[in-house]
Amino acid sequence: MEEELRNLIKVWTSALISISYCYYISSKISKGVLRLLSLLPIIIIFLLLPLFLSSVHFCAISAFFLSWLANFKILLFAFDQGPLTPLPSNLSRFFCFACFPIKTFQNPSSKPIYNKPKPKWILACKVLIFSFLLHLLGNNYDLGLPRFAFLALFSIHVYLEMELILLFVGALISTLLGCEIEPVFNEPYLSTSLHDFWSRRWNLMVPAVLRPTVHIPVQRFSTRLLGPNRAFYAGILATFLVSGLMHELIYFYIIRKSPTWEVTCFFVLHGVVTSAEIAVKSMRWLPPPHRSISGFAAMAFASVTAGLLFYPQILRNDVHKRVISECLVGIDIVKHKLFVV
Repeated sequence: MEEELRNLIKVWTSALISISYCYYISSKISKGVLRLLSLLPIIIIFLLLPLFLSSVHFCAISAFFLSWLANFKILLFAFDQGPLTPLPSNLSRFFCFACFPIKTFQNPSSKPIYNKPKPKWILACKVLIFSFLLHLLGNNYDLGLPRFAFLALFSIHVYLEMELILLFVGALISTLLGCEIEPVFNEPYLSTSLHDFWSRRWNLMVPAVLRPTVHIPVQRFSTRLLGPNRAFYAGILATFLVSGLMHELIYFYIIRKSPTWEVTCFFVLHGVVTSAEIAVKSMRWLPPPHRSISGFAAMAFASVTAGLLFYPQILRNDVHKRVISECLVGIDIVKHKLFVV
């Protein structure tokens, strides 16, 4: 663990040095191809950094923050777009907005309803459920349950862990920067459709980055060839395809084996079904289903396809066991630091 912590420090020190180069040197170059060329070494470095980590949590989080989000923000920055433009007032703000999944409220007085502060008891319940599942799964990784039942419990564990980690990161960055940060998750279990799930509730920093880097450029390019309506759906499919490829990359960092493309198929399938869902909703002569029915159908589809395509690599390579073991080790370390003098 000590060696892994040293590697983590080295990775993020390298990230800080790289971002400093972007802030002090690349920002002085005119936007366009020249600035993009000056940023390519940083993009390559961010693709390599997760390879120096072996912990599932450290590797996956660093890959998500650096290899995915930071690289896509840097691509936007090359053309004076995205959250890094206009240039933040200092390096610390530039670093935070480049490397972490945060987004500030543009107009705090007009927040969407879903961004209103949630009651504290909801967070407390999530912490209790996460603790219970960790204790339950930690004692027996599969509990002798049917595959679908175990995957249901593990999926809840993964969701709660992701939300709690990103909530902690957001709170820390919000305190450091002195600004209010938008939540990354918006109660995805309340989704009323796949479109609602992927665009408004699940890991909102991903669509916020993919929209300007993938969806809009593909839609603009395709409009000339396909027309505006089909180009819109081409943008959706391209977005889900890129998301699938980036998940394959994160899986590679964790597993260190050649991709099987199951995860890419999962996201492409969801892109096709989400596009069909939007198309059907646009047919106003069809009565919309009740929100509870469409929401149940969306969650059922997501659960079944995740079991068939998203989780098999994790189970085959015992990643689920590593995830749970690392959580237990982390809790033991915290307990030791807090209660042992």
